Order: sequence, then structure tokens, then C-alpha cells
Amino acid sequence: MSAPAETVSVTRIPFGESSAYGPVGRSPWLDIDWRAHQRWVDVAGNAVNTVEIGSGPPIVFIHGLSGCWPNWLEQMGALSASNRVIAMDLPGFGHSPMPAEPISMEGYARTLDGLLGELGVGPAALVGNSMGGLIAAETAISFPARVGRLVLVSAAGISTQRESMTSGRAFSAVMGLERTLATGGGFMASRSDALARHRRLREAGLGLIVAHPRDLSPSLASELIRGAGKPGFMPALRSMLGHDLRSRLGLIACPTLVVWGASDRAVPVRDGEVFTRLIPDAREVIFEDTGHLSMLERPAAFNALLGEFLG
Repeated sequence: MSAPAETVSVTRIPFGESSAYGPVGRSPWLDIDWRAHQRWVDVAGNAVNTVEIGSGPPIVFIHGLSGCWPNWLEQMGALSASNRVIAMDLPGFGHSPMPAEPISMEGYARTLDGLLGELGVGPAALVGNSMGGLIAAETAISFPARVGRLVLVSAAGISTQRESMTSGRAFSAVMGLERTLATGGGFMASRSDALARHRRLREAGLGLIVAHPRDLSPSLASELIRGAGKPGFMPALRSMLGHDLRSRLGLIACPTLVVWGASDRAVPVRDGEVFTRLIPDAREVIFEDTGHLSMLERPAAFNALLGEFLG
């Protein structure tokens, strides 16, 4: 195992009151017929809803708990001009049905490896948010030949491990989200467009995961709400809580970018320093005045950072 980094490289990006929150101008994804880019891919007997667009170096996006592939619309629309961008609904989320085997983080890494094999994708840049970051890191450890570069966006796996989480704020935040989804997730998802048009309702539904839900565009808010209430939530949460990632982070051998929102209320910003310290070739960027979804809250800055990191 490689020795952990002795120093942590951290850059903080401030956003003043005049800084844009959410998209700047009209987002490219609004003008794309995404149905033309959707396909079902059979991975070890599981049907995985997959969206692919563009050509060039591959970038693979992995959503988090209660998420779905549209969590990456701001990246896929903008980066498809120069990259082959791929996103999927993890089994049990979005439109992908529950898998035949019990949900586990290791199983999701195997699914990702199998999916990329079916698509003929070699070393790719993996970009994962929250639980998707944990899955991306697990894939980099278990299937290193698949991963050329790694981007962890408010990744789970440190405070979200059971023994450190059950008494912390992160656990309360995640379980609060679970209760909301269990009681009203399906209702919210079925009425996502109507809910997203009202600022107060956006704040009630998304206040845990973004810093300024009232200022998030209705189109993005609708996509976030639509991903709620899926059957994979609780099995994935249980697996995530029991998954040991910290002790194996030193096995990640590819360049890694850790991105966090300073106002993240779902997974604490201090976790980013742990990832950066334990992964040998890692650096961290913190977005001020940003929550758990920096790729949607600050898409222009996030995409520029991603483009710089991927070269």
C-alpha cells in the first residue's frame, strides 16, 4: 500500500454575492433530445439505463444516494463537445430496476466495471458524487485498469461509515432525508415540475443538499426531485454505512481531485481532507457558499475545474 500524502493540497474558491448560483445563461443540455442518447445495457443480467453522448476521451459520471443520471446534466451537455460522456442510473435508482443480487457498494463497482466493458471503455475519468464518489473510489481500488483519473465530489465513505456516523450530524442529515423520501418521495417525484416552480417548496425539498435551493433553476430542481423515492435507497444506505473505504484509500493509484462544498450539510467538509490525505496523488478544491451538489450549484466553475484537471 502506498504511503498517505504527508501534506494536503487544498484550494478554496470564493463566491461573492454577485457570483452566479446555478447555470450561467441557457444550459446546453436544455437543447439536447436525451431520448436519442439513451440505451439499455445488460450487465450480468441486470438492465442498466445508460445515457451516452459525444466523442473523445471518456468521462463517466456516477450519481449519489437518491440520485439519478440527470444529476450530471450540466456536465454532460457542456462537455460532450469534446468528450465521450456516459452516465447511468445505478440499479435500484432512476429507471434502472433493482438488481438480481443484494445491493452493495462492491456490487455497484462490479456493475460499473461490467458496464464499461460492454461499452468498450478503457481507462476513463470517473466522476462520482456522494455515494457515487464512494463507488468511484471502490472501482479505482478494485478495477484500477478502468480508471485513468478520479474525481470525488462530496464523497461518502468517511463520516458515512457506521461507527463514525451514527452519532454525528451526517447521520442525522441522511436519515432525515430518508424519512422525507419514505413518506413523500414518490409524491414529490410525480409532481416534480410543479414543486420545482415554487421557491419555498424547493427549499423544503432540497434544503438539505444545496446551499440556496430557492435560487436553483426550476429545471434543475425538477430533475433532482424526480430522482426521489426509489427502491434502492434503503439497501444502498445500509451497504454504504457498513462499507470500509478509509483503510484502502492508499491503494488508489491514479491522480485524484477532491471537490467539496464548504456549506455541505449532508457530508461534512472535513471528510475531504481525509480523502486528500489518504489518497497518494490527490488534491482538494473547496467551493465556498456551496452545498452537497457543487456540480449543479456552481456548474461553470465546476466544469472549468474538471476540464483543467482532465487536461
